[in-house]
Amino acid sequence: MYRCILRGLSIEGCVDVSSCLRQQRVSDKKWSVFTRSRLHHRCIHSWISPVTADRGQPLTHFLSAPIMHQQTQSKSMSIARRKRLPSAFPVVEGALHPIQNHVFELNLKNSLVCQERYHKYVAQVQKGGGENAVLRHTQRNKKLLVRDRLHRLLDDEDYLELSPFAGLGLPYGDIPSAGCLTGIGRINGLWCVFIANDATVKGGTAYPITVKKQLRAQDVAMQNRLPCVYLVDSGGAFLPLQSEIFPDKNQGGRTFYNEAVMSAMKIPQVAIVCGSCTAGGAYIPTMAEETVMVHKIGTIFLGGPPLVKAATGEEVTPEDLGGARLHAEVSGCVDHFATVEQDAFEATRNIISTLNFELPEEVEAGLVEEPLHSSGDLLGLAPKTYHHSLDAKLIVSRLTDGSKFQEFKARYGTTLLTGFGRIDGHLVGIVANNGELTCEASLKGTHFVSLCDQRDVPLIFLQNTAPHPGLTLSTDKAEANTNRLKAQGSMMSAVACASTPRITVVIGGCHGADSYAMCGRAFDPNFLFLWPNARVSLVAPGCSEALGHEEEEAVQLDKKLEDESSAFFSSGRLWDDGVILPQDTRKILSNCLKIIKQQDYQISKEKQRTPLLRL
Repeated sequence: MYRCILRGLSIEGCVDVSSCLRQQRVSDKKWSVFTRSRLHHRCIHSWISPVTADRGQPLTHFLSAPIMHQQTQSKSMSIARRKRLPSAFPVVEGALHPIQNHVFELNLKNSLVCQERYHKYVAQVQKGGGENAVLRHTQRNKKLLVRDRLHRLLDDEDYLELSPFAGLGLPYGDIPSAGCLTGIGRINGLWCVFIANDATVKGGTAYPITVKKQLRAQDVAMQNRLPCVYLVDSGGAFLPLQSEIFPDKNQGGRTFYNEAVMSAMKIPQVAIVCGSCTAGGAYIPTMAEETVMVHKIGTIFLGGPPLVKAATGEEVTPEDLGGARLHAEVSGCVDHFATVEQDAFEATRNIISTLNFELPEEVEAGLVEEPLHSSGDLLGLAPKTYHHSLDAKLIVSRLTDGSKFQEFKARYGTTLLTGFGRIDGHLVGIVANNGELTCEASLKGTHFVSLCDQRDVPLIFLQNTAPHPGLTLSTDKAEANTNRLKAQGSMMSAVACASTPRITVVIGGCHGADSYAMCGRAFDPNFLFLWPNARVSLVAPGCSEALGHEEEEAVQLDKKLEDESSAFFSSGRLWDDGVILPQDTRKILSNCLKIIKQQDYQISKEKQRTPLLRL
């Protein structure tokens, strides 16, 4: 005799769930809908166990159980303090061997050059539109600079800026920070996405890269269910490039589509109008849930005073046409009137405090183990080229708490490192390239990614893929490559379909199809960062000749690859979420994990309807 156990309730004489359903006349389709519901955390677990003849309660009783028990149980769970499962992960070997010192020194020398270039670009983007534009913005227009605004809005300077080098080195010129700052920072302890126009850059005009950066920030907000704050100070689209801004699906209009979708997802959105808000940009504050507008410097209108004069001959001031007083008292487009910018930021912080979140207590710093090895060593472990790569365990030992790491399938597919560790107390699964992604390594990766997805453990990908695809030089090699393709296809499917959060850090090369299996940009990770030494291209520089190109053509192609594969070239075009220094990786991963986890503490989420089952 068998009993099917469903959350402690049973049906006798059934050997699988589907037969239980047939016994109770419940369709498989309705059951699949029901089991996907996680309302009140009622995830349904089923298993079969041999028991003595004992008639269990019918499924109808289970489905129609009173809601009161669920609410009491949920309340008691929220009161009880959660206890993390203890772990005794072994310490991973992190010491350098003497034979590795030479490679370490070469890598360190290259990293210092890349780091110098990194700081040069940081200084460039922090100047905004230049000295004259800054003076005009602050003295003539009496407005705060965008970074000063963030300083007054956010709790502290410890915010995660996304893609700060976007807009550098583009065909139509340098657009520092793409004309807007985006990132994630805390407001009253709550992580929020911010999208802040920098009016010192081209007068706040939106270029194609500006739109792309704003859309990426909205994607981050949707994917991680983060509140979004818009600091609007924009002059509208740059008309000479309108064909790259206006018409297509993922261009200007997508911003407003995303606003509507985010509202439907119950993701809060607040807009602060602290400058010009013209043409299409006027829809941003009017579609936000709440809007704050600053007197005298904030304006909202589709066409400004020059357009009115050209069309009607009438002269009107910006304040009369679309100022804060007009929209707060007449049109009702704004909800909060601010006399000065500081009042606007205080009003916004008060709005954020009304959002229905219950945040957990911060873990005390002393309770988290620091890695046993210095994070500065990562500069020497960042590979100059693929052939300068050292053991991936050396990198992992400088990222995980206490340098502890529980390796998975340690003796199989050794060119891919997989296992569990903790970063600032957060349990994560780590997938790191440790050589070519062979057939065995791909199968191992497929297994591990599926395992983490099954357990809802976030995945960290440390990507350093082979510089070019494997060559087919013999029949045996052709067979091996065929098996490798099939295995890599399986790993791609596992990565693409995984619902658990994924963060990718390109620590070396990001080349070819191997990068897809390692959760490249096309596979939609929650965040993707590059180290300054990283290379992003179909094949690595210097490898084109191996693919059959003539010598002269190969030289030209390698030069092009050398320029276009740079981490800064990639970040300038928003192919990633930013270039980060190796020694900052642990802190950034920790913040990303906290950001991703915050959605668990939102009380007012999208409501899921319990399907009606007619039994």
